[in-house]
Amino acid sequence: MATLTTVKFHRIKTALRQRGQGMSEYIIIVALVAVVSIGVFSSFGKVIREQVAGMAAELAGKDGTSAISEAATAAEAAKTAADKKRTMGDYAGNNN
Repeated sequence: MATLTTVKFHRIKTALRQRGQGMSEYIIIVALVAVVSIGVFSSFGKVIREQVAGMAAELAGKDGTSAISEAATAAEAAKTAADKKRTMGDYAGNNN
């Protein structure tokens, strides 16, 4: 027959194990979000920066047309780069 302290110890141990599992899952999710964010910003970083610059200029009461047109140009460049067919042979080379 288990004593009360032994049962209590096993409950605490199980709770800590479950808490650690939840933390591990949270860390994995945060890492995946970070990797995806890095990928998006490396692909569309210039477009995002130019659009934000255009919006900031407009909010400041200035003309943001040049920044917005730069964003459109960057978006076209990103589309052209995305349309290139790539294979595993391109992996070690210049991926631009």
